Amino acid sequence: MNMVLVQPVVAIIAGILILVIPRLLNYIVAIYLIIIGIMGLV
Repeated sequence: MNMVLVQPVVAIIAGILILVIPRLLNYIVAIYLIIIGIMGLV
């Protein structure tokens, strides 16, 4: 799977998890930003 397909799937899963457990929002955003930052440096 390439990144074009992975990001929308991750976004859908994250959205569902946030609706079920709103407390996860902070963790999901933090993990997402860290991953995007690491990929930007590499």
